[in-house]
Amino acid sequence: MKNFFLKLLLTCFALVTTSIQAQYTSIINSNSPGFSQSPYSVGTGVYQFESDLFLKNLSIEPTFSQPQSTGVNFLFRTSFFLEKLELNTQLTYQKDKVAFKNIFTSDYFTTGLSQFTIGAKYLIYQPNYKDKTKEIRSWRKRHAFDAMRFIPSVGIYVGVNTDYVGDLYKLQQITPKVGLLLQHNLTNEFNVISNIYYDKIGSDFSEISYIITATQNFTQRWSGFLEHQAIIMENQNNINYGLGFAYLFNRNFQINASGKFIEEGRSKGFYGSLGVSYRIDRHRDSYIELDENGNEIKEPKISDSKKAKKANKKRKRRRRRKRFLGIF
Repeated sequence: MKNFFLKLLLTCFALVTTSIQAQYTSIINSNSPGFSQSPYSVGTGVYQFESDLFLKNLSIEPTFSQPQSTGVNFLFRTSFFLEKLELNTQLTYQKDKVAFKNIFTSDYFTTGLSQFTIGAKYLIYQPNYKDKTKEIRSWRKRHAFDAMRFIPSVGIYVGVNTDYVGDLYKLQQITPKVGLLLQHNLTNEFNVISNIYYDKIGSDFSEISYIITATQNFTQRWSGFLEHQAIIMENQNNINYGLGFAYLFNRNFQINASGKFIEEGRSKGFYGSLGVSYRIDRHRDSYIELDENGNEIKEPKISDSKKAKKANKKRKRRRRRKRFLGIF
């Protein structure tokens, strides 16, 4: 048993230390408009905001149900300390219609936060793919599928659900949330993300869920996705099937839209959203730029720049005097 735990510890250590690649990308990498999240961080010095307006409409079922909800989702993502570690906060503010159906049907509306979750995720493994562009002798090898792409990037998520929410969603306690995040980059344009979560741990409303999202880049600006999600609870199971698209307006700004068919217990209906993702990019690479001799290249100080400008002006004046004197 001791040998087993020792091997497990060494394996986890190898996974953590294998990947040294940075998470920062020159183009915004958004989780929207799907419900899943990739294992990758946004990178240090990046402050990213993802938000969408949504409408959920379901059939009214006997006794109590929530047939209609409208609201806004908000996700803030950043990284301060490590490239592979991301800190995030997720909020959902919505207006719910609560219906009671027996002999007669009655309803009322309530407004407030339905989610306030603070979390972090860390990439523990990222596979390395072969650079096929360097293969010039064989066309077959240059276009062959890299078997390493079957191995996913792996991340872990740990979060806390606060109880600063509306009365309809209060659990009277703070609950943890943990997740396993996988991403298969099958090609440069097509990837599959899989998430498994154990949420609201220790409460009477604990749930296990999984999400599978397939994303295809059609052009440099357009992409689309298909998604399936299932949530398993003690009293009922919820599922949804969705699709959507995203448009990259520029390297830091994306707009997106999605539509989903949903089932919550015996209620059936649809979910639609329209959103944007925006980031403030203050990322700086951690490498040191060296000259031909291996010495660090330092940016000139302000005082040095002023001296250089003065020296250039003096050289220009001397050249003009020489040209003028050369006439005589």
